[in-house]
Amino acid sequence: MRIDRTWYVKPAGIYERLTAGGVVVRRATEGLLVALVREADLDGHVLPKGGVEPGESLDAAALREIEEESGLSQLEKLAELRVLERLESERKFWSIIHYGLYRTGQIQGEIRDPEHHPGMGWFPLFELPDMFWPDERELLESERGRIVEIFSGPGKEATAV
Repeated sequence: MRIDRTWYVKPAGIYERLTAGGVVVRRATEGLLVALVREADLDGHVLPKGGVEPGESLDAAALREIEEESGLSQLEKLAELRVLERLESERKFWSIIHYGLYRTGQIQGEIRDPEHHPGMGWFPLFELPDMFWPDERELLESERGRIVEIFSGPGKEATAV
């Protein structure tokens, strides 16, 4: 499946789905690493995210989805990043995705649905792998400077990779 600009044009009358996710970063000896997950039916890596349940806050949904898809549960929210909008992977609804920036020291965890999310990996912030969604890559690339700045704040030593 190839993602082109038609995925970013909202069809009239399509159902909107509020989703939340995160850019999870940890500091390592080689620099700042970002957590990316695999989805079984997609080529390339994605940021962890998913639907907001009725009565659930954006923050609670993001934490739940990150844990379900990556296994990471020891998270500290540092900032709001951006909201992205596009068709979801089956083109059945319009996703409105709220992304936050999270810090963790956790290296791995137990993925709750390994059939749908077969893996999670850590990648250098400045050397991203192939990603399925172009807008997620653009989000990471455009927010790199801000992420490094946040991780370089008082009492924090960050190295951009």
